[in-house]
Amino acid sequence: MSATPESFESAFAKAVDLGNKLADKDKDADLWDIADGLLAGAVQYWLYSRQPCGDPRCQDCLPISTAEARVEELKRLVRELASDSEYYHTPTDSNAGRA
Repeated sequence: MSATPESFESAFAKAVDLGNKLADKDKDADLWDIADGLLAGAVQYWLYSRQPCGDPRCQDCLPISTAEARVEELKRLVRELASDSEYYHTPTDSNAGRA
């Protein structure tokens, strides 16, 4: 089952908005804690949505047919989404070139 571009963009925007609202509400909040909480919730929902159907011959469920396979698929997706992010590389990265 694949997401429509609209549902992906809507979920993405709402997650970012929620993080910003939580940070704005509590100026003393640790941004890493907020981000970790959002990520934990997203992982929980992603795993819930990727439960195999139960048919051991189902080709659609094959890539997620075990817990280990689901985690590998999740890691693949996280790598892809991270590398597509405008925040993936920053000028303050320790391996950033300096002239």
